[in-house]
Amino acid sequence: MQCDVVGKIGSMAMIRRDENDIDYNILSRVAGELRPGIIWVTSGAAEIGRLDYMKRTGCELTGEPECVKADYAAQGQAILMSTYRQFARPEFSLRQVLVEHQHFNDEVKREYIRKLLLRATQQKAIPIVNYNDPVSDEEIRKLELNSLKQQNDHVVECVDNDETAAVICDLMKAKYLVILTSTEGIYRDPKDPSTLVRNVVCPDAESLIREIRTLQEGCVGASRAGANGARAKLEYAMKPALGGATVIIGSAKYRLSELLNGQAPQTRIGIAR
Repeated sequence: MQCDVVGKIGSMAMIRRDENDIDYNILSRVAGELRPGIIWVTSGAAEIGRLDYMKRTGCELTGEPECVKADYAAQGQAILMSTYRQFARPEFSLRQVLVEHQHFNDEVKREYIRKLLLRATQQKAIPIVNYNDPVSDEEIRKLELNSLKQQNDHVVECVDNDETAAVICDLMKAKYLVILTSTEGIYRDPKDPSTLVRNVVCPDAESLIREIRTLQEGCVGASRAGANGARAKLEYAMKPALGGATVIIGSAKYRLSELLNGQAPQTRIGIAR
């Protein structure tokens, strides 16, 4: 059995902002659709940890932002995995895989991760992947990345789980990369939902790159502070799309199956087959 789908859900797509709580309707639906052959990249640990800490103490943490983020992520990670396990089909195993940028910038480590994910699929287990925020020091990470950039033209940063999902899709040669967000896809005018770009499916690599660059010119803003927004999603989608994957960007309010089958509004990116 091979990996055919890599999916990713963003933090804000998992949260009911008006109630400061997990959106269990969305998370239960997503978890219930997971199956072997899907590698699932999840954000949400830091935000869920923050909400849980606030519920228990009535206040937020203070201090250095990076330390606060690490502390929240450590608290939220356990809740996140417990929730996926609660709603996933009981006959399937779930395996937590915490990654950092170093795992994808070193050939040996990259191959180790590939084999780990492939074994999970073959053993009817579902990998749940997240960036390892609790032990990632920002200053050390920057130094390591700067050193890598002096040696290589292309460096994987994994600052955003959109990038992590795209890198894993390319690594595993998956057929689909599905990015679930709080919007229905990419808009030509972010303020006008009627301008949803449904298809960026081009006959060749050159025209696909040109169309993505044009779309990026209209991308502004992000769903939350620290997120990279639609422009970055398009950038990360480019490599797997050029490698033969179909990239789907759509709302987490729809079923994964509806997005894969093209039954739900979405932005679909790829090279025509």
